[in-house]
Amino acid sequence: MANVLEVDGNAFIRLTAARLKAAEVRKPGYVDYVKAGAGRERVPADPDFYFIRCASILRQVYLNGPIGISTLRTRYGNRKRHVVHRHHHLKAGGSVIKDSFDSLEKLGYIKKTEHGRIITPAGKSFVDKISNEMAKGA
Repeated sequence: MANVLEVDGNAFIRLTAARLKAAEVRKPGYVDYVKAGAGRERVPADPDFYFIRCASILRQVYLNGPIGISTLRTRYGNRKRHVVHRHHHLKAGGSVIKDSFDSLEKLGYIKKTEHGRIITPAGKSFVDKISNEMAKGA
């Protein structure tokens, strides 16, 4: 029995994103036209960006839950370059994270508590199945 910590994170997120896309998670219409945060220069180039972000958020909730939108905005933020003055960290946009939470809650993989989102038994089972498949295939 393997868990999320024992498999490659990037490969896990890609496989989970494909499974979420197959589970018919609905991508909001605005996602293709907005930047992921104020520190970004362009909209995400990957057409599966929303599903990858959902998978990454599911992994973060599994590992660090209870976790909230503000913490994830900081985690997914980046450093903005300035010409004259120093670099500053800018948070990521919150609407994509909020909509990802909503999509994962509709599937029953996470739930909201007073301290933030936590993983449900169905979500833990979903993540563990993918981790076990990856460990057996490697």
